[in-house]
Amino acid sequence: MRAHDSRRYGKDGRRFSLLLAIILSMLLVACDLVSPTASGHQPTVIKLFFHAGQGPEREALDATLREFGDLHPDIRVEEVQLPEGNYTDLVNIAAMARSLPCLLDFDGPTLYNYAWSGYLRPLDRYVSPAMRADFLPSIIQQGTYNHHLYSLGQFDSGLGFYANRQYLNEAGVRIPTIDHPWTLRELNDILARLKSVPGVLYPLDLHMNTGYGDGEWFTYGFSPFVESFGGDLINRATYRSADGVLNGPNSIAALTWFQNLFRQGYSNPWPVSDTGFTTGTSALSWSGHWLYPEYHQALGDNLLVLPAPDLGKGAKTSMGSWNWGITSSCQTPAAAWEVLQFMLSPSQIARMTSANGAVPARKSVIAHSRLYAPNGVLHVFVAQLQTSRAVPRPITPAYPAITSAFAQTITNIAAGIDVKQQLDEAVRTIDQDIQDNQGYPRNILKTAARAGQKASTAPSYRTGES
Repeated sequence: MRAHDSRRYGKDGRRFSLLLAIILSMLLVACDLVSPTASGHQPTVIKLFFHAGQGPEREALDATLREFGDLHPDIRVEEVQLPEGNYTDLVNIAAMARSLPCLLDFDGPTLYNYAWSGYLRPLDRYVSPAMRADFLPSIIQQGTYNHHLYSLGQFDSGLGFYANRQYLNEAGVRIPTIDHPWTLRELNDILARLKSVPGVLYPLDLHMNTGYGDGEWFTYGFSPFVESFGGDLINRATYRSADGVLNGPNSIAALTWFQNLFRQGYSNPWPVSDTGFTTGTSALSWSGHWLYPEYHQALGDNLLVLPAPDLGKGAKTSMGSWNWGITSSCQTPAAAWEVLQFMLSPSQIARMTSANGAVPARKSVIAHSRLYAPNGVLHVFVAQLQTSRAVPRPITPAYPAITSAFAQTITNIAAGIDVKQQLDEAVRTIDQDIQDNQGYPRNILKTAARAGQKASTAPSYRTGES
């Protein structure tokens, strides 16, 4: 991504300057005078960047940091909230301006480019075996790059079908389970039958509307279909090329089937809104945990939450969400870990996931969750995340190029353009990015890791947790 970003900012210096000004102004606001502690000593200041997500998430984070401040007066956390739409750009600009904070949140798959670029330090030395074992395996998998753990999150995510029970009953549809999901043939038959149910206009809502469907949703939401057909976005054995994989026979079959969903009238490629499922014009919605509150309010007991389908090579779901890391430029990583450890404690994860409804990242929190415990209505998401059904987005610094190319491919395929042609074009784009960055060599990462280890005086891990 370095070559890509440098070309883009070189062409648009005014945009670069504007975004840099935003960062500097926010940092100046955060950097007011630091009051001494009760003992008369100046507290250690930990700066933190976070994206401006949902209001309840911001409120939960604020409450967590206030509680931390009450318990740890010797450490002061200064928050800088950045707009979500420009968040990644702003982080990259802050890195180039040497203005990264100690603590950084970021969407899951962007970790790999950040780690390769040297922005982050490994967390291995801080995380105890017991703490690691309490996290969902998907959280550990998402946070690991080049055999090191770089990030942990408070919550995870997953995909499945929301279904209108009444419509399924009218069509005589079998209710699938984790052990017996819908097959490809079965799903095709179900869509055909639902199409004829009175009131159903499009059986399956894929959230293609502008706003919801822009960017990362297309990769997060639809790459599991490709993987369930046996395809993928890149050769994961080497991460050096997408050729023969993204444009291979399994991926072509997957996206030909996907295109036919629109051609056969099973899904609307250009909906004007995102209300098809709640208004009853769609019988199924392919989406994640975040829509449960809205859907439950609209359908009540008529709502079903069902697992991902097996389209030939096993049921697959995406995983990963926003998570936290400590930057390699942080001069006080031990204090930064004190803050992060508190944020990742069971009580604070419970606070956050109660606010945003996401899958708790720790098993101990899941066990006490009304929605996600084994008898909870959303346990299907947990069950999928604990198995090989959960597939991380490609673990490579080339991910920004991959997701951009795949999202454009999805848009064009939905518009009816030739599938093979579009996949070949996506492969050329991805492979060119990898070539432009010399295959993303890991020498940069190793240098950053060594520098980070020298700067840290923390023990291998802390046995106590907040």
